[in-house]
Amino acid sequence: MIRDKDSVLVLEDGYTFPGYSFGMGGSTLGEIVFATGMSGYQETLTDPSYAGQIVVQTAPHIGNTGMNDLDEESDRIWVSGYVVKEISRIDSNFRSERSLEADLLRDQVVGIAGLDTRALTLHLRNLGVMRAGIFTGEEAHKPISDLVEIVRASEPMAGRSLSDVVSTKKTYKVSGQGEIQGKVAILDLGIKRSTIENMAARGLDVIVYPAQVDVETLLEEHPDAVFFSNGPGDPSTADKQILLLQEILRRGIPFFGICFGNQLLGRALGFDTYKLAFGHRGINQPVIDKRSGKVEVTAHNHGFAVKMDSQGVIESPAGFGKVQVSHLCLNDNVVEGIECLDLPAYSVQYHPEAAAGPHDANYLFDRLVQLIEDTKMDKRK
Repeated sequence: MIRDKDSVLVLEDGYTFPGYSFGMGGSTLGEIVFATGMSGYQETLTDPSYAGQIVVQTAPHIGNTGMNDLDEESDRIWVSGYVVKEISRIDSNFRSERSLEADLLRDQVVGIAGLDTRALTLHLRNLGVMRAGIFTGEEAHKPISDLVEIVRASEPMAGRSLSDVVSTKKTYKVSGQGEIQGKVAILDLGIKRSTIENMAARGLDVIVYPAQVDVETLLEEHPDAVFFSNGPGDPSTADKQILLLQEILRRGIPFFGICFGNQLLGRALGFDTYKLAFGHRGINQPVIDKRSGKVEVTAHNHGFAVKMDSQGVIESPAGFGKVQVSHLCLNDNVVEGIECLDLPAYSVQYHPEAAAGPHDANYLFDRLVQLIEDTKMDKRK
């Protein structure tokens, strides 16, 4: 329920948007981003890749389907703050187990509603993502100049390491379904449950490891492939994980990466990464598969990207042979996938697990199963 009309969203450029408090009271800081999905707010909120960010939902009415355990992508809400135009007063879906606000209160997430999210989104779309703060109650009555200074003093996303914050604290296993096709060692950098579910559904046993695992531990159960997950933060801070991935590549172990995992593959191959002005967040982004020429509608959530030539075959600056860009975003030509030609390794920047989102790219999990089988056959020869 809406409790407090004395709240304000403050951007680092000095723009302010007054609104109503919901969820937890108090104040919060983070990088403010907008997500364009018309549905899937629960999956957005529980996606660990949103850690450290204040999320603006461009869909105007949020909370009407409530929350349930089945659709959660992790054990908690990860966003630093939540901004919506209108918060639903009731949850009416037959699958609902509790209200959105109940989960926001449980995880102590500060929210603000009743503001013009269309104007806010246009502002961010013109100027780019920036730091922001939500202030409620007595905090909201401080001079705006003071609140702007608080926002400007907060930590930016560039240069920030968050993998340890969102990663599992202990190793765990999930058994594959049906006939077992192989075993995958997963480096959890902020993994979504639907990714594990997609692998298990294809007969893959998975072992999930904390972000700081060493190579000996990661490979102690002799996995058929290694997977690096999505996650928050700046890939340039992940030096240990990049070195780990380079060792995986040297050993010729099949590799698949999604989102943050794609950025780390790019850096392991010797390419740079950079921060996008706006980022890609939503469930309707067009991507072209350069191998097939097909256009896929895909789910995205990333603020960084790999910087590399998207035309033709390139030599890896780090000495891992020939590589090429496999997928491109049709909106802005951002690199959305990388493929190694001399090693069994590939990755994509977007989310084929599609939670929430379309299933156009679901074949990438089938490709992992095929890569494992092909590698096994090569070893038998």
